[in-house]
Amino acid sequence: MPSTKASTHEEIEHLYADNQRWLQRWLYQKIGCSQRASDLLQDTFLRLLGRNEVIDALEPRAYLMTVAKRVLIDHWRRSRIEQAYLDALAQIPEAYAPDPQEQLVLIETLVEIDSMLDGLPPLAKRAFLLVQLDGMKQRDIAALLGISISTVKRYLVMAATQCYFSRMTSDDSARLA
Repeated sequence: MPSTKASTHEEIEHLYADNQRWLQRWLYQKIGCSQRASDLLQDTFLRLLGRNEVIDALEPRAYLMTVAKRVLIDHWRRSRIEQAYLDALAQIPEAYAPDPQEQLVLIETLVEIDSMLDGLPPLAKRAFLLVQLDGMKQRDIAALLGISISTVKRYLVMAATQCYFSRMTSDDSARLA
């Protein structure tokens, strides 16, 4: 029997009612901040609502914990990127610093790029960023990383392919939603 959006939302509503306190305590134990735990709890259920698919979980708490762990990983990744950006921003004169709106856009862009490159070998990710952000030549990257030029080329193709298909998948998802 096909699931309707309403029945999926009802199912998530029941999951929330039955497990919200437990999941919030679990998140609090992971991060030690009740407000952040509340935010991550909401993000977890928003992620479920965004899927619009039946949640036929035999173990609802295990299922919720899996989704919450992914939300938590995304939170930590974003925090790490944000801190690196703020550290870099502190190195430039205030007069050249972007305004808060631009900073938010830049952080969002960095998070999106990191997400696109997720799963690549570290050297492939680094080679790609050296070309894209620093404008380095392939031979210079090869020397810096201690790898051959053909390996640099392979890494760049791998990263570009990953970005392309990641972008295509997210565009398709946005169109279908």
